[in-house]
Amino acid sequence: MSNQVYQYITDKIIAELEQGCVPWHKPYRSADGVRLPSNFTTKKPYRGVNTFLLAVARLKAGYDSNYWLTFKQVQALGGNVKGQKTEMVVFWKLLEKPAQNPTPENETDYIPMLRYYRVFNLDQVTGIKKPSLDNLPSFQPIKEAEEIAVKYQQQIEVRHGGSRAFYRPSTDSIQMPERETFDNAEEYYSTLFHEFTHSTGHKTRLNRPGIMETHFFGDEVYSKEELVAEMGAAMICGISGIENKTIKNSASYIQSWLGKLKDDKKLVVHAAAAAQKAADFILGKAAQIDDAN
Repeated sequence: MSNQVYQYITDKIIAELEQGCVPWHKPYRSADGVRLPSNFTTKKPYRGVNTFLLAVARLKAGYDSNYWLTFKQVQALGGNVKGQKTEMVVFWKLLEKPAQNPTPENETDYIPMLRYYRVFNLDQVTGIKKPSLDNLPSFQPIKEAEEIAVKYQQQIEVRHGGSRAFYRPSTDSIQMPERETFDNAEEYYSTLFHEFTHSTGHKTRLNRPGIMETHFFGDEVYSKEELVAEMGAAMICGISGIENKTIKNSASYIQSWLGKLKDDKKLVVHAAAAAQKAADFILGKAAQIDDAN
């Protein structure tokens, strides 16, 4: 039965790739419940290139919050920042000057000038109370997916908190954002199963090179491991009966990594073979390897 599901998922993902996928999106908010980088005082999301600049800065620094403030805003709220690095936010300002060829209807020319100001992440600020997740919808577990998650967690620790999802081979543990920050329960389990699949690469399990050897973000082996992890997640979602809610985002995520691998869709089939082994392991259908292997 599971082999039929695995093939079905592989075929569906390839079909989505052939049709051209919608852009992949991260299916969870930051630890303070905000999806896009936003100003803490106004609660308005930043726009244009600022969205990208602040998202990259947050990821690089490891901030959990998606809120940002200027120094004046920090002071106005009674907060403090000491020895902290700021990030740049840019905007256009129209400068007025008399028109070179004025007419009764137009006596002024407007010149766009690029301006900038500096902001701090809320995690860098002390003395300001951070927002809670109380207003987010409560998490509703999905029976089949939760049973798989609980069973596999008998052999690996899963911690919740922060705004990143990752598997750490050195501690053989998984970090996940809080359940309530996800768009829906299906996306939570899909992300969790992605990290589960990574963890099967540990030397005590399936001993995959993408996990047990050192590789850099975006290199070929790293990229192939991401394909395996997302294929594995999609397969387990299929076993759980929730692939209809997650398949398009999985296909789009896979497409983003295929771009780093010369867009070779055959790699999806190769990744699927490794993902099947990982999925079987997570479902308890494969024994742990011994040191001789």
